Amino acid sequence: MERVLLTGGAGFIGSHLAERLLRGGLDVVVVDNLDPYYDVRLKRKNLMAVEDAARADGSGDYTYVDGDVTDLEGLRAIAQKHRPDIIYHEAAQAGVRASVEDPFKPNRVNVEGTLNVLVVARDTGVKRLVNASSSSVYGTVEYLPFDEHHPTKPVSPYGVSKLAAEQYCRVFCEIYGLPTISLRYFTVYGPRMRPDLAVPRFTKRLLAGQAPVIFGDGEQTRDYTYIADIVEANVALLDPQLELEGQSINVGSSSRISINQLLDVLLGLTDTEVEAVYQARAVGDARDTWAAIDEAERLIGYTPSTTLEQGLGRFLEWFRGDPEAQELTL
Repeated sequence: MERVLLTGGAGFIGSHLAERLLRGGLDVVVVDNLDPYYDVRLKRKNLMAVEDAARADGSGDYTYVDGDVTDLEGLRAIAQKHRPDIIYHEAAQAGVRASVEDPFKPNRVNVEGTLNVLVVARDTGVKRLVNASSSSVYGTVEYLPFDEHHPTKPVSPYGVSKLAAEQYCRVFCEIYGLPTISLRYFTVYGPRMRPDLAVPRFTKRLLAGQAPVIFGDGEQTRDYTYIADIVEANVALLDPQLELEGQSINVGSSSRISINQLLDVLLGLTDTEVEAVYQARAVGDARDTWAAIDEAERLIGYTPSTTLEQGLGRFLEWFRGDPEAQELTL
């Protein structure tokens, strides 16, 4: 049975991926330092969901380790003890706006941390490494939708850090023969998502009858991708027949919607009528994102199956049923 080491497993995407892998019968070692970028109570709730998955019939073995990707020797000790076959690297310092305020932390976590994970993977004979990247690597738009040949010109320190991490993954594949791939996620949403993002923030205010705040004119567009589709893209990479050659591929919904349109959908789902408040556009935010997913379809058979209305409906059902998540949303 394959053993997976999953960094950042207490986070939004990482915890959903851990659940899916455990229910698929794989042994999973989650490494996370519970960084308080947002309220740690939410991360602990994520880990509780992972623990529940581990208790289900047919699930693999689950181990949680308090560890930090910026600690090379600590990572090395974890890998030597658990001997993973595959590493899913989800740990990161997220947040475009946070990176503008403090560019050093995303560099330390996303660049140096990824380098540490790669070194450990190389030295312990890991079969493959899947790196979580971001559409933020594209930045300035030259054409839409973004395909993998689109120039990468990030507009935030966060985007720069994710691009650098991708390049390290490519180089480790080319120089050391470590099979790697980077998945460029496009605006992932769903239950347990980060509390500082538009969907939970809008929803919280709508349910309270308050005006949501939109930064900019609201005509900026995003490719919203439901969490289950992101998870299945990762799971597809368990196939040992796939040849991973350091490439980077888009994982999105292949459609886009403006922030104003997103709010309209949420207004309909919550049956509310509230006018938005508009504030100055945030520095570092990309104007548009939109994924071309032909390469993901060709390489891993990726086909997103969740519409925005379906995904937002599932998010809303979860959000309404979790008062603590509502309270801790910013």
